Amino acid sequence: MPPAPVPRLDGYAVQIKNLLYVFAGYGTIDYVHSHVDVYNFTDNTWGERFDMPKEMAHSHLGIATDGRYIYVVSGQYGPQCRGPIALTFVLDTETKKWQCMPPLPAPRYAPATQLWRGRLHVMGGSKENRHTPGLEHWSLAVKNGKALEENWRTETPIPRGGPHRACVVVNDRLYVIGGQEGDFMAKPGSPIFKCSRRLEVVYGDVYMLDDEMKWKALPPMPKPNSHIECAWVIVNNSIIIVGGTTEKHPVTKRMILVGEVFQFRLDSLEWSVIGKLPYRVKTTLAGFWDGWLYFTSGQRDRGPDNPAPKKVIADMWRTQLSL
Repeated sequence: MPPAPVPRLDGYAVQIKNLLYVFAGYGTIDYVHSHVDVYNFTDNTWGERFDMPKEMAHSHLGIATDGRYIYVVSGQYGPQCRGPIALTFVLDTETKKWQCMPPLPAPRYAPATQLWRGRLHVMGGSKENRHTPGLEHWSLAVKNGKALEENWRTETPIPRGGPHRACVVVNDRLYVIGGQEGDFMAKPGSPIFKCSRRLEVVYGDVYMLDDEMKWKALPPMPKPNSHIECAWVIVNNSIIIVGGTTEKHPVTKRMILVGEVFQFRLDSLEWSVIGKLPYRVKTTLAGFWDGWLYFTSGQRDRGPDNPAPKKVIADMWRTQLSL
């Protein structure tokens, strides 16, 4: 399908009806985007483009929508491994106007974020040093793009912390899927906050928040998977997840990208692999429209025989999906 206007790594996206709103992300490790591109599934074209607020983070966001308003939380401000911010914003997709909302109690990288029962929930992510997993869980009452409270409320901490997880609300249940503990950190003393690799533990854990606001562990993914914040869609009572990253190579220690399409059936709570992507790729931005599963952007592998990450892409692909 037509590629996105720019390549994106760690970009974020939400779908509202036939439109996919694609936010921010790295163009390269030294350059970050500060705008939104919009893809129209009806005519399969990239159309509208508009700017994000200058104060808004460029990667490692939290994002959720109610079908008109898009809430954007926290994240990393700037390229390489710069620091996180606690600011939050809301976009009215009808007027393209941005508003500020109460900031998080503390900055976070890539927290799991979702709207559930009238509240914006923000969970986990990485703490201010970019590596230490956060367990904190906060919520804020929101309605029609406005905060109904001045301060975030403390909720039950998530059982396992860390960034880069899918967070999905379906059938009035909140699910948090996959993720990792640890991440790249800024090299000490580096004037450009140069990214430096640290020990990461990727996992496939799945948690659900129940009516009593208690976390319940569900069957884990077929393999550990991270970098899937916006790599999911809901189709016929199933959660579909495309791509990601898994445990590093035991010898080379290089990151291994994921090329599978996963299905989680919500009636039986069973996972399965239902297909393969054109290549292994992480931080994909997924959408579903009129029987077609789409993904765009991310960072792909070095080739069929090398699962390590290389090129940041703008590609858009689709396949028919019938479940």
